Amino acid sequence: MSSSWTTEIEAVVAAPRLFKAAILDWHNMAPKIASDKIVSAAPVEGDGNVGSIRQFNFAPGLPFSFVKERLDFLDVEKCEAKSTQVEGGGLGVHVESASTHIKVEPKDGTSVVKVTGTYNPLPGVDVAAETEKAKAAFSGVIKGCEAYLVANPDAYN
Repeated sequence: MSSSWTTEIEAVVAAPRLFKAAILDWHNMAPKIASDKIVSAAPVEGDGNVGSIRQFNFAPGLPFSFVKERLDFLDVEKCEAKSTQVEGGGLGVHVESASTHIKVEPKDGTSVVKVTGTYNPLPGVDVAAETEKAKAAFSGVIKGCEAYLVANPDAYN
């Protein structure tokens, strides 16, 4: 049975800058702003366009050692992307499949990040707990990128 969740995160930076940092370049940003969780990340297939795959390697002690995600849809002008986990992470442990749709919308010089996660949980998984973990993780990504962009006003212009 498929489950989904949505969340909205407000940020004080412009939508295009936040989209570039938090979505397009997350494989470079993650180890900079979340080194306690993500020790390295890199593209493993493709050129960053639809069909490309990135791998994120997690710090020891976290529940998973890595996750790979495939970019399924990208509209840079509309600051919108969709991706699917293809290996690692909670696949086979908590979920059968998982995908994410992210849209960063402008709002008076700032932005609102709208995230929808869709997944097929495995039997016995506490869906409410996994949903809260996912929402918290996305909020952490956005807030971490927001703080970086505020501190570095020339980055991702």
